[in-house]
Amino acid sequence: MAKDVFIPKMGQTVEEVTVINWLAKDGEKVETGQEILEIETDKAIFSVEALAGGYLHRGPYNAGDVLPVLTVVGIIGEQDEAFEQVAEEVAEEVPERPSPALEPSVSGDSAEAPEEPERIFASPRARKLAAEKGVDLAQVTPTGGGGRRVVEQDVVDYLEAAPKATPVAQKLAHEAGVDLCTLSGTGPGGKITRQDVEQALAVPVEPVAAPAPAEADVLERVPLKGVRGVIAERMGHSAQTTARVTLGMEVDATEFVEFRNRLKARVEETWGFAPGYNDLLAKVVATALRQHPYMNARLAEDHIERLANINLGIAVDTERGLLVPVIRNADRKSLREFGAEFRELVERARAGKSLPDDLSGGTFTITNLGMFDVDFFTPIINPPEAAVLGAGRISPKAVPRDGEIVMRQMWTLSLTFDHRITDGAPAARFLQHIKERIEEPYLLLAE
Repeated sequence: MAKDVFIPKMGQTVEEVTVINWLAKDGEKVETGQEILEIETDKAIFSVEALAGGYLHRGPYNAGDVLPVLTVVGIIGEQDEAFEQVAEEVAEEVPERPSPALEPSVSGDSAEAPEEPERIFASPRARKLAAEKGVDLAQVTPTGGGGRRVVEQDVVDYLEAAPKATPVAQKLAHEAGVDLCTLSGTGPGGKITRQDVEQALAVPVEPVAAPAPAEADVLERVPLKGVRGVIAERMGHSAQTTARVTLGMEVDATEFVEFRNRLKARVEETWGFAPGYNDLLAKVVATALRQHPYMNARLAEDHIERLANINLGIAVDTERGLLVPVIRNADRKSLREFGAEFRELVERARAGKSLPDDLSGGTFTITNLGMFDVDFFTPIINPPEAAVLGAGRISPKAVPRDGEIVMRQMWTLSLTFDHRITDGAPAARFLQHIKERIEEPYLLLAE
């Protein structure tokens, strides 16, 4: 009996994948455990293995196709068998809305059949959330499956973007066919009231369409999918939903640089790697988070959650885009343990082989652009975290010290935090703690 080849589940958050490349030809004989297909999630590239031996009969799926998990993409069976495609995602279809029986319109002796209701593709989690929140899936813009399928994040985005309105205003707008997104609320907190809807009905507003760019102005169109699509979605979500404030602080890193140079000379051969500034900064930040737990937090629906574990994400530049490997329980690891694990995670990320858990579960992020000669920048928070620390380059500067002008190694740090979770003064104390440990790194030994 033929065995199905299907897209496996890749953790709780992965709903769809992109086909990268078939590793075996159609009709080729394959062995159990042989890698036959490469797929890409929003985090990494994975290989699909044959679950049985036999002849591979591929389905009509090619590089670039976006497919839901558990999609059957082929079979492995006898040489004379063939792949028979069933209707794609039939179980995922949801009618646009319950349709009452329609009376046919009669013209002469013929009758017009009622139009078929438009079908909407949606993932099970998207349907569940929409049902819980009373969302009409027909109003949600799909991004999954190349823009054909509603996923859970689409419903979340719709709920977050939906304007706040009183029940009376919602009912009136629905009956009159008024789009609440076109109205400005005058009620408490910008909430749309009945008067706002009535005013809109009295004075119709003509939407002004933005002029489309000339075709000659477009050099290239890069699809927003894979890692780039996830970055666009998450950073846009962060920019729209967090109350961001950035604090900048200049730090004298002279002793820090000397400490790193001495440590490198002592342990590089034994450890098998030279500890870098990211390793040392992560150690400083982890101890600071332990002493300032309000920065190791996230915002829930009606409360703030301070988290027990300190899981540090370190932003890494890869050919596929920005990835953030996460080192769990970073405050409990020695510098050697942290450095070894970090290098292993970076190697997998740059090779496109990250495991699902490598890039999830972070509670605080560090991003360093100093290697690109950047002095200062305003990093964007990685939701649902409370803050992110940006590090610029370390460079020699002439600074006043004890009544003289001396050359010191100066380092500019930038802390972006969510003002809904903490205030400026506590955030400044956290950044000041980091500054003190960088300027006097021996203090780490006392913590």
